[in-house]
Amino acid sequence: MQPQKHSIKLYFMKAGIVGLPNVGKSTLFNCLSNAKAQSANFPFCTIEPNIGVVNVPDMRLQKLESLVHPERVLPATVDIVDIAGLVKGASKGEGLGNQFLGNIRETDAILHVLRCFKDDNIIHVDGSVDPVRDKETIDMELQLKDLETIDKKLEKVKRASRTGNKDAQKEEAALLKVKAGLEAGKSVRALDLTESEREEFIRNLQLITDKPVMYVCNVDEKAAVDGNAFVEQVKVAVKDENAEVIVLAVGTEADITELDDYEERKMFLQDIGLDEPGSAKLIRGAYRLLNLQTYFTAGVKEVRAWTIPVGSSAPQAAGVIHTDFEKGFIRAEVIAYEDFVSFGSEAKVKEAGKMRVEGKEYIVKDGDVMHFRFNV
Repeated sequence: MQPQKHSIKLYFMKAGIVGLPNVGKSTLFNCLSNAKAQSANFPFCTIEPNIGVVNVPDMRLQKLESLVHPERVLPATVDIVDIAGLVKGASKGEGLGNQFLGNIRETDAILHVLRCFKDDNIIHVDGSVDPVRDKETIDMELQLKDLETIDKKLEKVKRASRTGNKDAQKEEAALLKVKAGLEAGKSVRALDLTESEREEFIRNLQLITDKPVMYVCNVDEKAAVDGNAFVEQVKVAVKDENAEVIVLAVGTEADITELDDYEERKMFLQDIGLDEPGSAKLIRGAYRLLNLQTYFTAGVKEVRAWTIPVGSSAPQAAGVIHTDFEKGFIRAEVIAYEDFVSFGSEAKVKEAGKMRVEGKEYIVKDGDVMHFRFNV
């Protein structure tokens, strides 16, 4: 397996929370980030996007802390962005359309909140609860915006294609395939494109509907565990999108975050049949959405989780810590997380012969505990 080529950066992921006005986006943002964005029962409560840095829940980090007793512990993080609500006509600038679409283009993944509960006290911008209709409203606006991007690109490519340029002709064919899909109401992520078409011609256009998406079905407390009929409708509607669907009682999650006492939170969760907050599952799901994984460094100064794409080589993983580590990479000392926990310390792992020395071709595995040797 060849190491994948990635542009490594320390804070990888920015996930944008989107949806129609008044479906629970800002409440969800507050649950995830505890940043207390304004949340109210009227459209366009959020105008400027709120940004929160959220820790990725990982029990392995806590276990390493209990074994190593470091001075500090640093988890992996995800940037969460609460983006203004979208309405019909946003692609033409209606409501906060242009601002919304500009903000969402800058994110790496989309958390699309859909209202899947009835409550006469909470206004719905379209007057009734229908999550599939709501999804289609936003999809259409995003698809129309992507269609503008494709049409502009096609104008340039067609001129080169007419001269007989083979590469331009291939690009034109890929763009026309995407154009046809968008005009048929399909998001780019759901189109049957070859990997080379996506990588060579489509990915660099940063099309909004090509971004990975997680649908967050916002339900009432009764449906927090098993969902409801609205959730089932959503699952059917997105089955061809290669998207994740998560069920979350956002209002209940907000109540949980208000509790300071750990035992109180635990009892609250048990009462509604959950073993952990749904928000924790959402964050981990968002982390997986971009095909990311974690490796650890563990020493008395610091135990830390580092974010890398699945398929990263040892030098690429080292580069997340510092570019010099990648440039001057010599080797990596690697301990499987399970071995570290089983033997209880790095010294005992070494005594048992379970520490491996890996070179430049090594593909890092999720949970690896690593030390790097380098020379600059």
